[in-house]
Amino acid sequence: MKKDIILAGVGGQGILSIATVIGEAAVAQGLFLKQAEVHGMSQRGGDVQSHLRLSDQPIASDLIPEGKAHLIIAVEPMEALRYLPWLAPEGWVITSTQPFINVPNYPDPEEIMTCIKQLNQYVAIDADKMAKEIGNARVTNMIVLGAASPYLDIPFDKLEQAIRTIFNRKGEDIVKLNIQALNSGRTFAEQRS
Repeated sequence: MKKDIILAGVGGQGILSIATVIGEAAVAQGLFLKQAEVHGMSQRGGDVQSHLRLSDQPIASDLIPEGKAHLIIAVEPMEALRYLPWLAPEGWVITSTQPFINVPNYPDPEEIMTCIKQLNQYVAIDADKMAKEIGNARVTNMIVLGAASPYLDIPFDKLEQAIRTIFNRKGEDIVKLNIQALNSGRTFAEQRS
């Protein structure tokens, strides 16, 4: 098993929380893990990305070569588009459809989604709307992770357990909210198939 994942978004959208949950679940499954992240711009609303490499064999490098990512998981559509050069021909893009417009020359969101919808394998989810329906806009990232979960090759219960482990210190209500968000994203992706 080998899975190379690019996580992308804007500072404050929870990209590093997604990486932490996947990493915790992967380690619990006995996988090797390497991660490289860029998050210095997160305080300014800049782009945040993380290379996450999982394997049942030792991993030499923490960086994913262009054209080799199995998954791009994005909490913002322009950031999904930014990392398409890293996507393998058989790879999947999982992205939220709602833009985080943080620059004056942000491209037309409809044009971005048109580009994404030209891909062979993608899941486009309005995670912002689903998070509001759940009752907390801060779980958008876990909804996107849930939508990506069928393509991770990690048992879903390991992801749920990782959320319990990571968010436990914040209380049972936060754990349940994040697991509900994860399940909502998973259900969306499964119904799309």
